[in-house]
Amino acid sequence: MLKSLSLAGYLLMMVGSLGLVINHALFSRAPLVIVLQVLAFAIFLWARITFGKRSFHLAANPTEGGLVTTGPYRHIRHPIYTAFCLFTWAGLAAHWSWKAALFGALILGGSVLRIFCEETLVVARYPEYKKYALGTWRMIPYLF
Repeated sequence: MLKSLSLAGYLLMMVGSLGLVINHALFSRAPLVIVLQVLAFAIFLWARITFGKRSFHLAANPTEGGLVTTGPYRHIRHPIYTAFCLFTWAGLAAHWSWKAALFGALILGGSVLRIFCEETLVVARYPEYKKYALGTWRMIPYLF
């Protein structure tokens, strides 16, 4: 059930992203947007490199190799989703409309859905995740 829900979250994220691209609401020439999107991409790369050679799964599926708590994972539990949301919402903010906001909501909702599914599955595989979760934030320090 959780893997199916996480797949639904992934699909929501992709539909939202595609909607932003089709509506030309993802990229901007505004310097602040460019800086935020470059920062988001850097966070994504840092997280991906820290995560190592583990593969990406469309449905949530905790991988072998132990719990990753270094790099950006030292500060937030889901830096890749954080980077994805920052990248897309920076572009969306530069092209604000209700349609763009709807696509952004799909991205954020899909990310949060995946986060809760993944955390439940990771706790089952790595019981030490509960302790790690007590000292980190999911996406935004001091907020979520």
